[in-house]
Amino acid sequence: MRNVSIRAIVEGQVEGQAIVSLTPISFLGGVNPKTGVITDPENILYGKSISNKIFVFPEGIGSTVGSYVIYGLKINGVAPLAMVANQAETIVIAGAILANIPFVDHPDVDITKVIVSGDNIKIDTINKIIKIKRD
Repeated sequence: MRNVSIRAIVEGQVEGQAIVSLTPISFLGGVNPKTGVITDPENILYGKSISNKIFVFPEGIGSTVGSYVIYGLKINGVAPLAMVANQAETIVIAGAILANIPFVDHPDVDITKVIVSGDNIKIDTINKIIKIKRD
């Protein structure tokens, strides 16, 4: 098991399976708000769902409407359990706050190089760590 220090943006205690994008994500046009499926054909996760997983990505990009896409994921019951980014930006922060999805950033390592899709991770915003469990 490995621990990574983080900064909490939207608090919560969450444990689940990670799904990792190696490239920045635009929620507007990059994620279907009705299904939670990645729709950006340039993303390694194209066709995969972030629903009920801990979504790990380097940073968000794109339109401010992306905040409402994140909120739509929650309203439609297909939101990620939590989100982890190397660097949070206002679009994703606003969406996570609106949807009340736990969100952390500023890991002490490049999170996309430490966590791989399928890892079981636990986010602990009280102690400001992510615990990475790998079989």
